[in-house]
Amino acid sequence: MSVVVRIALRYLAAALVAKGVFSPDVGNLLSNDPDISMIVEIAAGAVIGLSAEAWYYLASRFGWAR
Repeated sequence: MSVVVRIALRYLAAALVAKGVFSPDVGNLLSNDPDISMIVEIAAGAVIGLSAEAWYYLASRFGWAR
């Protein structure tokens, strides 16, 4: 998963630098910092876990789980 996150961060940083939102130095920091990569991985895992729980809640509430 970390490889995918690292690649996604590089593309995101490149897009934001190209649009002029970030300077090239900030884009380089965003795409190469392992701490930022770890934070994004944790956030992605949390979103996936929360979406699974929300889907289960909706399925049990509307009777889809039967």
